[in-house]
Amino acid sequence: MKKSTIWVLAIVMFVALFALLYLQVGYMRESITIRTQQFDEQVRRSLYQVMRNLELDQAREYLEQDIIESEARYLQHYGQLRGSTGIIERTSVAITHPDGSETRIEQQHIAGQPIGQSRTIARTQSDLQQALSQRFRYERALVDEVILSLITQPSHKPIEERIDFNTLNLYIQNELANVGLRGTPFGFQVLNFNNQAVYTSPNFSTRYQEAVFSQVLFPNDPPGRVNRMRVYFPTKRDYIRDELAFLAPSLIFTFILLITFIFTIIILFRQKRLSEMKNDFINNMTHELKTPVSTISLATQMLKDNSILKSPEVFKHVTGVINDETKRLSFQVEKVLQMSLFDRQKSTLKLKEIDVNDVVVSVANTHVLKVEKYGGTLDIDLEATESAVRVDEMHFTNVLFNLLDNAIKYRKEDVPLELMIRTRNEGNRLIVSVEDNGIGISREDAKKVFERFYRVHTGNRHDVKGFGLGLAYVKKIVNDLNGTIRVEGELGKGTKFIISLPTIIHK
Repeated sequence: MKKSTIWVLAIVMFVALFALLYLQVGYMRESITIRTQQFDEQVRRSLYQVMRNLELDQAREYLEQDIIESEARYLQHYGQLRGSTGIIERTSVAITHPDGSETRIEQQHIAGQPIGQSRTIARTQSDLQQALSQRFRYERALVDEVILSLITQPSHKPIEERIDFNTLNLYIQNELANVGLRGTPFGFQVLNFNNQAVYTSPNFSTRYQEAVFSQVLFPNDPPGRVNRMRVYFPTKRDYIRDELAFLAPSLIFTFILLITFIFTIIILFRQKRLSEMKNDFINNMTHELKTPVSTISLATQMLKDNSILKSPEVFKHVTGVINDETKRLSFQVEKVLQMSLFDRQKSTLKLKEIDVNDVVVSVANTHVLKVEKYGGTLDIDLEATESAVRVDEMHFTNVLFNLLDNAIKYRKEDVPLELMIRTRNEGNRLIVSVEDNGIGISREDAKKVFERFYRVHTGNRHDVKGFGLGLAYVKKIVNDLNGTIRVEGELGKGTKFIISLPTIIHK
């Protein structure tokens, strides 16, 4: 698959997943906002109704008091009215006829007046209507008086005398239940017109200001004597989150899907780059193997010529070429075999106890002539007193060979090569460092130098050949030996490889 096609698919999928994640986050935020507004509206409605209930209770209390007082005043006024207008009384008079029969005649008169002085029935009814009218006007005046007292008298009383806090708590519970918030914990506080708390319930707090709701009590009081109530809901956040709990898993899974997709794309590009490196490796390896094979084949053809046998010098030269090219071919095959190690989770190592100082001396002696060939020097500094480690001697030797070969390969052309191998102890670990004054390494290359098939860019130099497997092999072997390796360096100032291995402590 082309890289451009991968990029297009990656961009399309990323945009789609990001858009889905964005929509889910937006929907969740909108749902939280709506749920919060709904909760706030329900609380405000319930608190307003609590305020109305308190007003009704106060009005009922004053009406009951005024009814009792008005009845007493009415009885007093009724006695006065009875003394001035009198009460209509009914009397009957018996008339005896000559035949002895009697006829009774009903008469009406005002009580307290002689019957002969009674008014007519029509006049009496008129007086009653006037009496009822007077009572109506009186009762209306009483109602007006009660309303006036409700407006003026209560506001002069302290708020703690106007309401019962237990009743207020019960009202809040009932009204919250009426709006669908039954069982929601709350705490409340009552403040007087001086903004002083006259009552605070145990659950009241101001920890979260968005969970505190304020309600005016008795809003008809004068502006300077208005009391307030504050109600705190400690579980408001939990209430809102519980309602939206089903959205969280979908958001989390979408986010995991996005991360997985990004990781997959990264792995895909790495695998594609690895595939390209492998193709380059195969092409390079084919060329590297073809050259010695062709040389050996040509030398073999020459040995078939009988004239070669008659010239010992030519024969020696041809056999020397075959030997050199055979070693070169073996070295290339060894590189291929090293690559096969990366397909295993752990290398098959033959571990045994060795003295690293001895191995360093042996490897240094092998490279002295090669270093001196380029006018350089190779020094060793064996500071480690505990130098016994448990490693595979062959692979560990190859590790040091690779590091020294790289130092020689990436030397400066115009500066004599200086190589230094040191050993020292740090706690219960042995440190082996290989340092040179070569072309150095950049920070970016230092991060990738241990990757398979990765090769540091060498500019216009074409004499540096390889497959990009040497340092990757070094890192794998060191890791399999329970050690660590890191590189330090700067362009133009050389490179330093540092290996750390656990030592064997002899008691």
